[in-house]
Amino acid sequence: MQVSPVQPDTQPHVQSLETLALDVGGMKCAGCVKAVERKLSQVPGVALAKVNLATEMATVACEPGVVNPETLAQTLTEGGFPSQLRRQEGLSLGDLEATEKRQREAQQQQQRQLGVALGLIILSVLGHLQMLGVPPIPGLSNIWFHFGLASLALLIPGREMIVEGARGLLKNAPSMNTLVGFGLVTAYLASTAALFFPNLAWECFFEEPVMLLGFVLLGRSLESRARNRASASLKSLVGLQPKTVHLLTEIEKLQPLNPETVVDLPADQVRVGDYLQVRPGEKIPVDGMLRVGETLVNESMLTGESLPVAKGPGDRLTTGTLNQSGSIIMQAQRTGKDTALARIVALVEEAQTRKAPVQRLADTVAGYFTYGIMTLAALTFLFWYGMGVNLFPQVLETAHEFPNLAHVHGMGQEPLSPLLLSLKLMIDVWAIACPCALGLATPTAILVGTGVGAERGLLIRGGDVLERVHQLDTVVFDKTGTLTTGRPQVSEIWQRGPHNLLQWTASVERETNHPLAEAIVSRAQTEGLNLLPVSDSQTEVGLGVRGMIESQVVLVGSRLWLERQGIVLETEVQDWLDQMAREGNSLVYVAIAGEFAGAIAVRDQLREEAAETVQALRDLGLQVQLLTGDRPETAQGIGQQLGLSPQEIMAQVTPQEKASRLAELQEMGLKVALVGDGINDAPALAQADVGLALNGGTDVAVETADIVLMGDRLQDILGSIRLSRATFNKIRQNLIWAFGYNLVGLPVAAGVLLPQFGILLDPAVAAGFMALSSVSVVTNSLLLRRFEG
Repeated sequence: MQVSPVQPDTQPHVQSLETLALDVGGMKCAGCVKAVERKLSQVPGVALAKVNLATEMATVACEPGVVNPETLAQTLTEGGFPSQLRRQEGLSLGDLEATEKRQREAQQQQQRQLGVALGLIILSVLGHLQMLGVPPIPGLSNIWFHFGLASLALLIPGREMIVEGARGLLKNAPSMNTLVGFGLVTAYLASTAALFFPNLAWECFFEEPVMLLGFVLLGRSLESRARNRASASLKSLVGLQPKTVHLLTEIEKLQPLNPETVVDLPADQVRVGDYLQVRPGEKIPVDGMLRVGETLVNESMLTGESLPVAKGPGDRLTTGTLNQSGSIIMQAQRTGKDTALARIVALVEEAQTRKAPVQRLADTVAGYFTYGIMTLAALTFLFWYGMGVNLFPQVLETAHEFPNLAHVHGMGQEPLSPLLLSLKLMIDVWAIACPCALGLATPTAILVGTGVGAERGLLIRGGDVLERVHQLDTVVFDKTGTLTTGRPQVSEIWQRGPHNLLQWTASVERETNHPLAEAIVSRAQTEGLNLLPVSDSQTEVGLGVRGMIESQVVLVGSRLWLERQGIVLETEVQDWLDQMAREGNSLVYVAIAGEFAGAIAVRDQLREEAAETVQALRDLGLQVQLLTGDRPETAQGIGQQLGLSPQEIMAQVTPQEKASRLAELQEMGLKVALVGDGINDAPALAQADVGLALNGGTDVAVETADIVLMGDRLQDILGSIRLSRATFNKIRQNLIWAFGYNLVGLPVAAGVLLPQFGILLDPAVAAGFMALSSVSVVTNSLLLRRFEG
């Protein structure tokens, strides 16, 4: 059973809840989605339910230990939506085989559905070619053949649709099947009555329910194929997990490797600490560390970086990446659901269930859509049968005069009866209505957009993030590790007194893991200095570190912190400090035994593309600001290189103050994105309207950031924003089309154009438009795969 902390997009107070995933069948439209969400929300203990029509999956946030997962599945199944709990413990071999099996079954069902749809349409068309002046085809033009074809069509391929539609109506959850089922049964019964009771003077139109069913099945087949293409990115991610590994049974001697000690076994049986051989051309099976050998690894499938990365002993290896050159031995460190690949897949799956707020309107409409269509169909029948034919008597004569847009009945020689005309218009309304387009508008775009992003190392957490990115007007950069390389180096040292300042400072700094401290320790090691023993080491986060060396108190940190400790800086060092700050150095101040002992200038080089990225963001219409803990003089030096004005720089900001600074910008009405390294920026990433984390392999980044950039490239910031905007634009286009189609199509089907133009849509034609609407929405979403960004 898959259980993980849930992060609802609209209810942050439910962080203590757990989330369950369900595979849900039987959903055909947005109305079904609303019905499933309503049924799940009514279960005691359920706080939030989200359903995705495109992926046929539901995620449920509930109180731990209160909700029985099997009860959820049973509730939906009894409500007409066959469901089962999604059991997933990472990317196990069983999960992969189950995924492949579902894909094969889905493809087979699509092929059967497509074959049946084409068969019904072709047989019906061939049997009525005589209406266009073609000589009748023996057997196929016989009315009893069409009666039999219609009967078999409704009893076999149409039976499930009719039964599900009726069941949904009885359970207060009508759906697309309800509308189509009404149309099929009404057309069939009217034609059957005309066949067995000729004195009614009605015509038989058995081809209409047959072609209506054929077009519905054709549309669903094409829609299903398109949806599978839309989800191909996630499936390709799942497929990166290799099925077998080469396990070393003896690890006393790893080189040279004895082939007899290598055993092949399923990848899901690997345990942490196992040693594995990975041969050239094979995928890395688990997360781990390279122990023996050197190679080039292609990580493009996870980071989007096309160039292979050189790996040697001690380097980290990630599941699913491709070993290109050498045979290596690695040690497993993370397996199953804990691997980076499994976390990415989980993140993408979560993203594809999170809706954009703009979808709320569509969901609200969809909840009442089917009832509205049924009401409109009834009103259409009552109007035309009660008043319409009296107000516009010419419609009974002119309804056939446009064979390209209307249906040719009985060679167009006999007028329609009022009852028959009213029935046909009612069936048209049922057939042309398309709640599917509303239900697919958002999830298919999110499905494609997040999938394309995942292929390029851009992990976007969901539709709500896409909409917030679209609203952004300000991007704030945390300096270290984002605009800079994150690998600072000591540039100069100023000291006074007898002590070796670098040696004493490095000795105290080795107790911390700050990038500046690592630079100082690295410089001391490069110069061959022996580090001194330190006692009573204490660190004040964001300020400095205190320690005892040879019974003397050593303070290493910021100028402000030292001044708070009563340390007075020498006036003679001020010019040097100002010069270092202007050049963009960060300054580390040192005091020994209560006296100022000197300062070390450390420079973290700006990334080559930093200034270009800042300008590109401005070209996108975004303001750019810099957030740093450096002194104003240092920050101004860096900002100058980036083309930032003093007003666009927030300097001397401690890690604890970052979130409050962002809150101040938000109070000014700005929509703010923060770009951080995902390690010590968690509060600020959470405060921002959109948090983007570089080096996204960290757990903090995955849990906190809205967009995780798996590569270490500033260009990915631009790519993620452009992709988010493009995806949200697709969502808007889809919703406009879905609403527009129904707003235009329904009045035409109800006969608005009939009095003036004599246009009466054939139910089969109406069904064709309905199918086209859904396919158009999905196809428009698929165009996102062309995104270059």
